Amino acid sequence: MAQAVEEWYKQMPIITRSYLTAAIVTTIGCSLDIITPYDLYLNPKLVVKHYQVWRVITNFLYFRKMDLDFLFHMFFLARYCKLLEENSFRGRTADFFYMLLFGATMLTGIVLIGGMIPYVSESFARIIFLSNSLTFMMVYVWSKQNPYIHMSFLGLFTFTAAYLPWVLLGFSVLVGASAWVDLLGMIAGHAYYFLQDVYPHMTGRHPLRTPTLIKSLFADEPVVAARPAEVRFAPPPVDDVQQN
Repeated sequence: MAQAVEEWYKQMPIITRSYLTAAIVTTIGCSLDIITPYDLYLNPKLVVKHYQVWRVITNFLYFRKMDLDFLFHMFFLARYCKLLEENSFRGRTADFFYMLLFGATMLTGIVLIGGMIPYVSESFARIIFLSNSLTFMMVYVWSKQNPYIHMSFLGLFTFTAAYLPWVLLGFSVLVGASAWVDLLGMIAGHAYYFLQDVYPHMTGRHPLRTPTLIKSLFADEPVVAARPAEVRFAPPPVDDVQQN
């Protein structure tokens, strides 16, 4: 069992493995009181006035206490982050990292701007960790890129992947979780999908080209089709050669 888990972990692509490891280590550290969530949550005043810039990153690594909800989000993080990196972004690690960077930046911006709007500022002020929203963004992007895959929710009903974000949003509402967290992930995911997949087809422009600096950080290997090794063709029968 331990060896199977180790093999599964080693076979993960680099971004998925790094993010999953950081999330688990951070959450376990908080559960054991090695670190405190008060040093991790997003607080604009502490970031700007006290230069605690790490909060811009650490708020994406903490998934609250270790319970069933934590395992639920770890499953979605490992599954859909891996599916995106291995399929849609295969051989394009820098582009995948840039997608996560875009999502994290947009989510942070939405929360900061939302906190300044009078009637919704209180709702945004309660969102101090954006890890779940970033995970939901990945689920949304995957569902838009694979809309016709058939899925089942807890064996109760089947649907296509295009409706997966809405099914999960409905489930969050039913269990009493905040819908804002999932909605933010959907907004960020749709913004990325539109700018990356829809807008270029409409105008021929690519506003989300990965910067050269980020590409230089990742040495992506070109994806090539595997060729069968030592394929040999049998010569024609002797009788056919003599008849010719």
